[in-house]
Amino acid sequence: METTLLYMEPYLKGRASVFCFRYALTTESVMETLVTLVISALFGKKLMILLYVAALNGQIVQFKLSDIGEGITEVTVKDWYVKEGDTVSQFDSICEVQSDKASVTITSRYDGVVRKLYYNVDDIALVGKPLVDIETDALKVVTTEEDVVETPAISQEHTHQEIKGHKTLATPAVRRLAMENNIKLSEVVGSGRDGRILKEDILNFLAKQTGAILPPSPQIEITPPPPKKEIHQPPQKDKAPSIPVSFTQPIAFSGKDVTEPLKGFHRAMVKTMTAALKIPHFGYCDEVDMTTLVTLREELKPVAESCGVRLSFMPFFLKAASLGLLQYPILNASVDENCQNITYKAAHNIGIAMDTQQGLIVPNVKNVQVRSIFEIAAELNRLQSLGSSGQLGAADLTGGTFTLSNIGSIGGTYAKPVILPPEVAIGAIGKLQVVPRFDSRGQVVKAQIVNISWSADHRIIDGATMSRFSNLWKYYLEKPSAMLLDLK
Repeated sequence: METTLLYMEPYLKGRASVFCFRYALTTESVMETLVTLVISALFGKKLMILLYVAALNGQIVQFKLSDIGEGITEVTVKDWYVKEGDTVSQFDSICEVQSDKASVTITSRYDGVVRKLYYNVDDIALVGKPLVDIETDALKVVTTEEDVVETPAISQEHTHQEIKGHKTLATPAVRRLAMENNIKLSEVVGSGRDGRILKEDILNFLAKQTGAILPPSPQIEITPPPPKKEIHQPPQKDKAPSIPVSFTQPIAFSGKDVTEPLKGFHRAMVKTMTAALKIPHFGYCDEVDMTTLVTLREELKPVAESCGVRLSFMPFFLKAASLGLLQYPILNASVDENCQNITYKAAHNIGIAMDTQQGLIVPNVKNVQVRSIFEIAAELNRLQSLGSSGQLGAADLTGGTFTLSNIGSIGGTYAKPVILPPEVAIGAIGKLQVVPRFDSRGQVVKAQIVNISWSADHRIIDGATMSRFSNLWKYYLEKPSAMLLDLK
């Protein structure tokens, strides 16, 4: 776009002085939206100043989807927080996108009005391509005629801090609730963690605005059906059994096949499992007597619940695995694509396979080797909460070094887990079963049994190493007091 500015000075005693200036405006960055041109004409003791602030007056800016890292080239649009005609400011949320690794909220870089949405929900958006069109705000022309006065400059740092202050944390459901009630999230004080805005904050804000008290949700009254009247029928004589009549008319079926593209985590699964097919898997299975650990967990559950933490068996599984990895570090390693170099990982970032509405995801608990069982349980609660709402970030889903899958939470005893490259081992834990077993005196006793299935990269891990690691992991779980000797 090219703009011409024409200024005529009428004060030079009939001699018109014309100042003409041409400049080009582009939309390659945010800062080009403001261009300041100062034209001055000096006569007598006065200094005429024309301050012309040119902006993208009513011009459409294509807001492109920026690179969100991790080599991601396309994402799925999961939800829009704006619609065409809405007014947005810098750092206001535009939409939520889902990559094959995590969910990301896209925020605006401009002040203006949304004129076009390029994608619908569940469409594939490409990095570097337009996401929305925003008509930027127009700035007015300001003219002054007075003696030279030095005007203090506006602190850009202060302005930037004020803008950053409007950045809010909220789930998509809360954002939608605010949008439906025309509430700006920047005006709501969040009561959640790190200032996160909760649903209750929106409802309280709405109540203050309207001066009304929100009634509790009505409960549906269930009216029991009236008792059926007993109809006394006279006894009938025995009849011959009736022969069922076969239907000769075929049943009409109007269903149609549906074909849809793979998106989000499903596409990530295709890539990961295709790469995993190149790995020769070695399998190993065993069973673990959890009777002692079941009793210990029941004793510790009230203590954890008093601190707001749900204590499952998984923290014990992770800690036992970490103690085993200290003895067999090759299981916490990775190999390059050509299998020429092996890297022993210092951190035990143990992944946990989760079944969510978006598909299979594997977030990981960072640095299990330096965490207590209670700290591991608290981190697992956080990951499970974010995973169920689809809010896991890339940091939670990357960097894993070893994986455990609790398939037993759904069902099943044994499995054949598939290694997640570039990791070299994975374990699948079956469901907890009460089965009869013989004790040391030969007596039949009730035992709480869990089955474990291991898979290892047979290019660098032999069967003996996998077996010894499994035996040590089993030992820690069957005698949880032994973990105290090795805890740091």
